[in-house]
Amino acid sequence: MDVMAWLCSLGLGQYEQAFREHDIDAEVLMDLTAEDLIGIGVASIGHRRKLLAAIAALRDGSISARTPANAASAAISWKASLAPEAERRQLTVMFVDLVDSTALAA
Repeated sequence: MDVMAWLCSLGLGQYEQAFREHDIDAEVLMDLTAEDLIGIGVASIGHRRKLLAAIAALRDGSISARTPANAASAAISWKASLAPEAERRQLTVMFVDLVDSTALAA
């Protein structure tokens, strides 16, 4: 798993350099805590919460970050998991207006 691409997909690409400087890879990422994020320079509470929520999703199995051989397929499945829960379906509506239908309905 490419941690830098993961950060960019979260909209937090500004932390790429900090993650590189502190040698945070896919294995280390799974064990990061709020204190670790503060230590590497993530000052914003909102950014820390967003990162911790995304890390929790990784732990739950959205992506197998510990298997680099499947990183490409994991990234694809992770992007698919970002899609909204609702699905889009086509619907066909047909309207028929019969002559004297009011009398027929009675």
